Amino acid sequence: MMDYKEIISPYASLEGGIIEAFHAVQAKMNYLPEEAIIATAEVFKIPVKEAYGVATFYSYFSITPRGKNIIRICESAPCHIAGAQEVVDALEKELGIKMGETTPDGKFTLEFAQCVGQCQETPVITINGKPYGGVSPESIPQILGEYK
Repeated sequence: MMDYKEIISPYASLEGGIIEAFHAVQAKMNYLPEEAIIATAEVFKIPVKEAYGVATFYSYFSITPRGKNIIRICESAPCHIAGAQEVVDALEKELGIKMGETTPDGKFTLEFAQCVGQCQETPVITINGKPYGGVSPESIPQILGEYK
């Protein structure tokens, strides 16, 4: 069993430390398990519902298990107009899952994101934070090949 308090405690005295603590847990686990959220509430001496509020407010955090590779596609207006839906369709077809799901082997999770700051290269996806701009449905197999 993981000792979440060991991961969380170094951030307890920092301003805004709960966010840094959640980042540290998620970096290890790829999501925020319930036990980690409860441990965080204890370390920060706040109600569990408040810790859950932080964990669920920020789209970067996930309270459900996710794949090793997190694929996020921008759903802002510029990306939508540039063909983001066709890229979504290609990702879903290639991986055999729908947006918000994780592949059965635990390798990939598909998520929507708001703007990822790459509007000059729409549509944009990120994989584990690495941006890929000007993505087309035809480029999806090659991009995913880097992670398979």
